[in-house]
Amino acid sequence: MVGAVLVLLMLSSSVPSALYVLYQQEWGLSSGMITVVFALYAVTVLAGLLLFGSLSDTLGRRPVLAAGLVLAIVSMGLFASAQGLGLLLAARAVQGLAVGLATGAMGAALLELSPGSRPALGAQVNSAGPTVGIGLGGIGAGLLVQYAPAPTVLTYLLLVGAFAVCLVGVARMAESAPGRAAGSGGAAAGEPGSAGAGAVAGASGGGRFKIAPHRIRIPAAVRGRFAVLILTIVAVWSVGGFYLSLGPHLALSLIQSTNYLVGGATVALLAGAATAAQLLLGRTEALRTAVLGLLGLLGGLALVLLSLGLGSAPVFLVATAVLGAGWGAAFLGSFRALSALAEPAHRGELTAAVYVFAYLAMSVPAVLAGLLTNIHGLHRTSVGFMATVAAVCALALLATLRLAARNRTEGSTT
Repeated sequence: MVGAVLVLLMLSSSVPSALYVLYQQEWGLSSGMITVVFALYAVTVLAGLLLFGSLSDTLGRRPVLAAGLVLAIVSMGLFASAQGLGLLLAARAVQGLAVGLATGAMGAALLELSPGSRPALGAQVNSAGPTVGIGLGGIGAGLLVQYAPAPTVLTYLLLVGAFAVCLVGVARMAESAPGRAAGSGGAAAGEPGSAGAGAVAGASGGGRFKIAPHRIRIPAAVRGRFAVLILTIVAVWSVGGFYLSLGPHLALSLIQSTNYLVGGATVALLAGAATAAQLLLGRTEALRTAVLGLLGLLGGLALVLLSLGLGSAPVFLVATAVLGAGWGAAFLGSFRALSALAEPAHRGELTAAVYVFAYLAMSVPAVLAGLLTNIHGLHRTSVGFMATVAAVCALALLATLRLAARNRTEGSTT
């Protein structure tokens, strides 16, 4: 159930990517404004993470997931009724808050629900869920835009129904958070000053709770390893942010097509290759998976640069598939290694911290790329962006190799 919620939230977040070209044509939006709309989603996800990222460690996973789903339904209604930029921005903001609220709870619950026979399954679903959702959202929205009536309304109404079904499922779930009774929805008192606990005070008979913003803190003992692994997260989601905001435009210009399905298919190709790599490498050691993923990212970025230089659509499609495989493997390996650093009582907190960096990497470079596109054009901006991300990947690869070597040394010494 939690995996389905994760996929659906990510699916809904990628749907506007296939519709951006349509919005741009109908409302006369620039590429820079499209990336602002995209980035607003990421900013509000960050706000949700920073304010409520570890809330599920206190209140439980189930009520936080339910609240996120309710906000997601509201956002789909705003998208369906949007007739201009104002409601589009409002819908993206509410959607981001929904995802930010639910992210920590989803990540922690998946780790807790992993069966004893497959302890890595939760981390695998955590990393594969976004790519599956993004891929399905891209291709599904592309099909609806090209072939269905009123795609800017029908797409979101279908998602309202899907979210409502998930909300019923979450309501019937047992609670998985440590130290909480199954099915409980009340709040436990947080320790003053405890990381991520927040200030939660309740009166036993009054039913009134005061919830202060939750802090996200990385334990001092693991900050060095966290810093190394988060470089990979930054590289991965910088690529994801570019493809989700400007990827469809780049594909349409290279393929020289006006078929809206092409833009959605480009996102789906990236995400589909990522999912395939994650399924293939699901049992491979975490740091080795991250290294393989970073090598794939570097190879894919080199091919993208080659395709832009040649103006070749076939090379671009191959590059997107290679880049996607590297994206999926790098995210899986780094997320598994990062999740191993979390103590059970603070899984929501650390998961939220990971996604803070992920959404910063997704939003800030994408906005810069959109603004630069208005000045230098899409192709020149894409070349500069890919070259910069390649440098980050190379740095992350060197740091991860050093961390793996240190882990082997420490293991042999022990």
